[in-house]
Amino acid sequence: MNIYWNQQWPAHIQYALFLADNALILAQQHSKWCGKGPILEQDIALSNIALDYLGQARNFYQLAAEELNQLEGVQFYTEDSLAYHRTDRNFVNLLLTELEQPNWGHCVLKTFLYSSFASLVFQKLMHIQAGELTAIAEKSNKELAYHKRWSQDWVIRLGDGTAESNTIMQQALNQIWPYAGECFIPANFETVFWQNHPSFFHELEKEWMDYLQTIFTEATLQLPAKQAWQTGGKQGIHTEQMGYVLAEMQYLQRTYPNSVW
Repeated sequence: MNIYWNQQWPAHIQYALFLADNALILAQQHSKWCGKGPILEQDIALSNIALDYLGQARNFYQLAAEELNQLEGVQFYTEDSLAYHRTDRNFVNLLLTELEQPNWGHCVLKTFLYSSFASLVFQKLMHIQAGELTAIAEKSNKELAYHKRWSQDWVIRLGDGTAESNTIMQQALNQIWPYAGECFIPANFETVFWQNHPSFFHELEKEWMDYLQTIFTEATLQLPAKQAWQTGGKQGIHTEQMGYVLAEMQYLQRTYPNSVW
């Protein structure tokens, strides 16, 4: 039985699912690089990063499932049902997280853009009274600090490397950048969740852009000109790639319902 997104759910539950969906889809995309990294050490590093995101997703899904079961007086929602029993229109992850990663440059750049964004969000979650969300953010931010540092080093290494590596990184940035701005265009549930912090998104974007500019300058990469952002992920409108991601990820559970490890 599919689970459908309900805009009447409390904002903190919707926000938990947003954070879970981002982490799960990114974990799924990163896991495709297992065994394909440029060197063994970095292959293992990225595999561990994928596992970190999967762990974050589990924590957020477990929280959302507990809250939804209590809210609706059922024992229907679980971390597995939230991950495997929703169609693409019921996922609210950022489009950025679902993009294909055709080469190593794309992979590390996407990791850098998302981890630097998520790290700022989690730092702010750690300083408000958000219950279990704050506790998960505190634990997850330690992981994100590593993800950000690891991907930042690769962006600089490749951007300020050879002419070829710089070209590949600049092309990756040009292709990915139109999807980055969705991070700062709040969905209704985000607006409600952060209503006591009206300047949240403006401050978040400024901090993020200042940090990115510093790193991209060191990496000799040019930020693309300002443009219209690609949006829709937070409203369940995704890229074509999302269908392939879910088809692969949900295959076993949908073919053999109620399967467990």
